[in-house]
Amino acid sequence: MKTGNINVQTENIFPIIKKFLYSDHEIFLRELVSNAVDATQKLKTLKTVGELKTDLSKLRVEVILDKKAETITIRDNGIGMTEGELDKYINQIAFSGAEEFVNKYKDVDAKNSIIGHFGLGFYSSFMVSKEVEIITKSQKPNSKAVKWTCDGSPSFNMETTTKKTKGTDVILHIADDSKEFLEESRLSGILNKYCKFLPVSIKFGTKTEKIDDPKGKKDKDGNIEKVDKVVDNIINNPNPAWKKRPSNLKEKHYKEFYRELYPMEFSEPLFNIHLNVDFPFNLTGILYFPKLKNNLEVQKNKINLYSNQVFITDNVENIVPEFLTLLHGVIDSPDIPLNVSRSYLQADGNVKKISSHITKKVADKLSNMFKKDRNDFESKWDDVRVFIEYGMLTEEKFFDKASDFALYKNTASSYYTLSEFLDKIKETQKNKDNKTIILYTHDKNEQHSYVNAATNKGYEVLELSGPLVSHLISKLESTNTDIQFVRVDGDSIDKLIDKGDDAVSKLDEKQQKKVQEMIQSEVDKSIYTVQTQNMSSDDLPILITQSEFMRRMKEQQQLSGGGMQMFGDMPESYNVIVNTNHDLVSKIISEKNKKKRVALIKQIFDLALLSHGMLKGEKLTSFVERSVSLIK
Repeated sequence: MKTGNINVQTENIFPIIKKFLYSDHEIFLRELVSNAVDATQKLKTLKTVGELKTDLSKLRVEVILDKKAETITIRDNGIGMTEGELDKYINQIAFSGAEEFVNKYKDVDAKNSIIGHFGLGFYSSFMVSKEVEIITKSQKPNSKAVKWTCDGSPSFNMETTTKKTKGTDVILHIADDSKEFLEESRLSGILNKYCKFLPVSIKFGTKTEKIDDPKGKKDKDGNIEKVDKVVDNIINNPNPAWKKRPSNLKEKHYKEFYRELYPMEFSEPLFNIHLNVDFPFNLTGILYFPKLKNNLEVQKNKINLYSNQVFITDNVENIVPEFLTLLHGVIDSPDIPLNVSRSYLQADGNVKKISSHITKKVADKLSNMFKKDRNDFESKWDDVRVFIEYGMLTEEKFFDKASDFALYKNTASSYYTLSEFLDKIKETQKNKDNKTIILYTHDKNEQHSYVNAATNKGYEVLELSGPLVSHLISKLESTNTDIQFVRVDGDSIDKLIDKGDDAVSKLDEKQQKKVQEMIQSEVDKSIYTVQTQNMSSDDLPILITQSEFMRRMKEQQQLSGGGMQMFGDMPESYNVIVNTNHDLVSKIISEKNKKKRVALIKQIFDLALLSHGMLKGEKLTSFVERSVSLIK
């Protein structure tokens, strides 16, 4: 028997291991199972190069829970270790000193801080164990089995033992403060999270399946009866879709894999992108486009990052551009550094290349879909619009590419690219300053009267809604100074597209001032500012409008905060535009009975509020009652 101290260049490595890994100590199982998989993969390599003639058809890793003995065993029938190899790989950790390590990684997130560094994966077992045993037998001819034992101190025992099969057993004697890992459901959850797609079959207990009766026994209807059969519970899919060639997969395979990834996701993805790169970096994966509608936040953190089929994290915001975090799916790359700070990730060359490649692949996919089948692309537009808009706002390269396929829908439900739409309105919607005015509504039904006023003039109106609209149109205006977006309720239609053709008023200046004062006295001065305009007699008597600038700034502040805070804190304010050429306005001036005049003002003002979707509650009830009285 051999005894000794684990050769590390610090007095005690284990407090450091616990300090850096304790916050996520379930990772021990990921590391040990991954090590076991590596051991079986090495055996496959020896077979490939002709150094081994053993049958490898039954290679697997097994996780064994013994609640009575309070142990967890990770067993493999892989390459195994000789006494010399065990001494080299377990007892001698190439570590330059605890102090240097702490200084280097003090700013790193604890979650995955040292896993994968310095060969410490195995030692994560001591986060949950009071004692760890290794029983191993090498595949090398005439090898003796070796047993290694350690109680979490630098001291260990190593001796020869007996073991029938080749491979390695790692036996964890679970510590009192980690008894949660002796629950089958807890281990099953960890295995499903981290090991679901490891490339070697992983057994965790057994399960019962229904199979056809081996004797062919039939029921009363002549169907073969089903019987229970106890089978191995294999918890993983060793050959997931992203590891296969795209040419070997059909649409149904991608959908099946989506179900496998997200068994609780009830909606189908719209389409997918298969990533398969081996130079200048290694990258595989499948990204799915979900139906986003107007939701930005709920959908995030659905991309799973793997390294050689080992799950790492579902937070990839430092690896892919922000807008791509709205996608679902898998990215697998051994070239992404997993255990470093955010600032390092952002500066890493491989990460930048991978991020740029994925962005390009997404843009190319969307562009090809647009060119190949525009009708199909248009049918999907409302479901992916927010995603594309998000990308246009956050990634300059994507913005440039998206200009060719980003669509804008008018109130007649026709779709245009921006260049197509500008070409359509260039003759009709230029103002006196030769600027092309793009009219839009956030809801064509809610703002029907305003939309109707525009379309009656022969103008086109876009439907632009969602959380990103204000930011997007500001972005589009900044890249094309010859256009301006204005919402249809921003002013009267003749002022929105001011061609310099002012109508003549029926009222003189004195009358205009008088009616302005009359109406101002009946509305809330803190919210509404009354002004007169010379409009067509066919237009409404009163319009409620809101400054495009103020409304846009408030909307942007609500989404992003920060620089526009001052606008977000300001109360809502509206303009009340009085049409001096409408007969009802003339009637207000001529009405001598104050009670009747006030009732008329309130009626047409409430009508304006109603057309703007602003008449609610008690005011709506009063309007209805007043309307009934007027009809009598």
